[in-house]
Amino acid sequence: MKNRLLVTLITLLTIQPMTAQALEVFACEPEWAALVNALAGDTAQITVATTAFQDAHRLQARPSLIAKARSAQLLICTGAELEVGWLPLLLRRAGNPAIQPGTDGYFLTAELVRRLEIPTRIDRAEGDVHPQGNPHVHLNPHNITRIAGKLSERLQLLDPANGASYQQRTEQFLDRWNTAIDDWETRAVNLAGLRLVAYHRSFSYLADWLDLQIVATLESKPGIPPSGAHLAKLLEQLSANPPAAIIRAPYDNEKPSAWLEARLNVDGVLLPYTVGSEEQASDLFGLFDVTLDRLESLQP
Repeated sequence: MKNRLLVTLITLLTIQPMTAQALEVFACEPEWAALVNALAGDTAQITVATTAFQDAHRLQARPSLIAKARSAQLLICTGAELEVGWLPLLLRRAGNPAIQPGTDGYFLTAELVRRLEIPTRIDRAEGDVHPQGNPHVHLNPHNITRIAGKLSERLQLLDPANGASYQQRTEQFLDRWNTAIDDWETRAVNLAGLRLVAYHRSFSYLADWLDLQIVATLESKPGIPPSGAHLAKLLEQLSANPPAAIIRAPYDNEKPSAWLEARLNVDGVLLPYTVGSEEQASDLFGLFDVTLDRLESLQP
């Protein structure tokens, strides 16, 4: 099943050029590949570095990715140090001056939105702390709206010959997107205050948008796998007032979640997190549709 979904993701997000002038785009995460696809269509050829089954913190700068980055005209990544473990090495080895920091071909989405959880003190003893704030910005659809507008401007700058196409596709996308946001927010009114435990701080922007309460994380510190001692502590803390569910991303280890779910007698909910983890979440609209469906199923 997973292999079939990966093939689906590659089919959807690797866009074959219609002409020799197709803009070559290197996207670090599936959500940004999907956004470029929505705004550019067949005027761009997109390589996506990760899948929905990979933690973008922990990628390897493989030779195949370096080769793709070497010919890219636009690099779009999250930033906020999400890719700090591999992107600098990839850029250095690719040696492509068009996509280096400070150039028009270097586009970081997290720099365009209000970031949550910016630490007041930086101490690596506290785990995988992001000095620039939580990088998982795509799970608030209002952030996608802002990023889409800025990305369209960058596409038009890099590829003025197709500028009118980018502008038209962006307007069409944003019309649909903003209507979808209204629908999602109407559906989500009754989700406000829903108490959840998350594996990692992957869903902070989703919680901020929908007024959910993430009351605990399975990781004792960001990026540190759950220990038995921490899980036992969570069990003691949460037993008197269990959450509605424990949520995790497709790449999170399911065993710690299952251990706590069984002892608290609560549901475990796999949220898609990004595009391509399942057929229903094959684009950005599907990502949020599935996410809302899963959360609504927790209501009494």
